[in-house]
Amino acid sequence: MSEDDINTEEYPTEIHDYLAAFEKSLGSVDEMLKTMMSVSRSELLQKLEPLEQAKMDLVSVYTLNSMFWVYLATQGINPKEHPVKQELERIRTYMNKVKEIADKKKASKLDKGAASRFVRNALWEPNAENEHTSKTPAKGKKRK
Repeated sequence: MSEDDINTEEYPTEIHDYLAAFEKSLGSVDEMLKTMMSVSRSELLQKLEPLEQAKMDLVSVYTLNSMFWVYLATQGINPKEHPVKQELERIRTYMNKVKEIADKKKASKLDKGAASRFVRNALWEPNAENEHTSKTPAKGKKRK
């Protein structure tokens, strides 16, 4: 939209910056959708691992529901009182589960053999030599 296309008398001037940012965001969404739609879903899913497929599906459904949220708001319907709110919360729950799985996958693995060797070598073990060369006085002998 250009300045000429918009008659500033149709809306309050104090929201002009908000509308410009909204228009820019819509353009970004449009570009992203065109990119996603240029490749068939089955081709895209074949290239991804199962965890990545789940992430893509969750992001897609979250985006769709978010756009519906915005649509409801533009129609004067309070989206907080609409079932779409519960749907977005449900999707967020699954997003957190997928994130936990991804974090567990990235977590370092414990080498049990190395850990047991480390602990065994770090602990003090008395030797036979140490027991015989004790410098403590024997019991029963008195010092003069």
